[in-house]
Amino acid sequence: MTTFAFFGSSDFSIHVLDALEAQGLEPKVVITTPNKPKGRGLALAPTAVKVWAQKKGIPVLDPAKLDLDFIEGLKKYACEVSVVASYGKMIPEAAIGLPTRGTLNVHPSFLPKYRGASPIQGAMLDDAKDTGVTIIELDKEMDHGPIVATENVRFDEWPSYEDVEKRLGDVGGRLLAKILPEWIKGTLQGAAQDHAQATFTKKITKEDGLLDTSDVRPDAPADRAYLAFRKIQAYHAWPGAYFFIEKIDPTTHEIKKTRVKINRASWHDGKLDIERVTPEGKREMLYKDFLRG
Repeated sequence: MTTFAFFGSSDFSIHVLDALEAQGLEPKVVITTPNKPKGRGLALAPTAVKVWAQKKGIPVLDPAKLDLDFIEGLKKYACEVSVVASYGKMIPEAAIGLPTRGTLNVHPSFLPKYRGASPIQGAMLDDAKDTGVTIIELDKEMDHGPIVATENVRFDEWPSYEDVEKRLGDVGGRLLAKILPEWIKGTLQGAAQDHAQATFTKKITKEDGLLDTSDVRPDAPADRAYLAFRKIQAYHAWPGAYFFIEKIDPTTHEIKKTRVKINRASWHDGKLDIERVTPEGKREMLYKDFLRG
């Protein structure tokens, strides 16, 4: 039975874990990031990965720093390999090289394309429908190590980010389960990436969700409207796509600028169809009802 440590924090990590579990593989220990403030009350909340592991009785480490104390704590689990899937922090060389077979990383893109913090969103924004998952041997640089395995995933149409993330996580977990026995035995080797072809993604901010109002109008040029649609889908989980609309206040007759968050949209016959929105200060509603005032 393969013994492995798992580094992860996000929903993508959960999809990888679920796929591994379906293949009879469960981590010996889980490493995730510390609890963070969440919600309006900013109460400290654990990561999705910590919740997943605790439900299954798997030991969890959530260090603020991956320092020598952490390394010593990880040593006692004597894992053959470590697996990283959307952990959110750079892992030091001492931790990477600790297991006998090093550390593998499940990355949701065809490396060396879309390295960095937002590979799924990057592919969606670029309309790169032929995407996939890459498993690399981790090294000290970001998404830089030798490629161990890849699998293609095609999206004929873009669903929301959560659906893309789930599909790629599931494919990544199943691919990892397939190659782990060979990797542990040493009969599978990685091949260097073509670093000259590398592209990089950035950390997403709240401001990235802002759409130009002209791009969501019915008469918007198709290319601009389609980019707006991809932003809506890519930013669906966070930060959400939104635009501002100006309306005359019936009481004061002043022009009021209202923030409108797009919750659901579709793309048909070269047209963007906004279906459900949440106007600032109001509940979710049909977009056509919002336009009626």
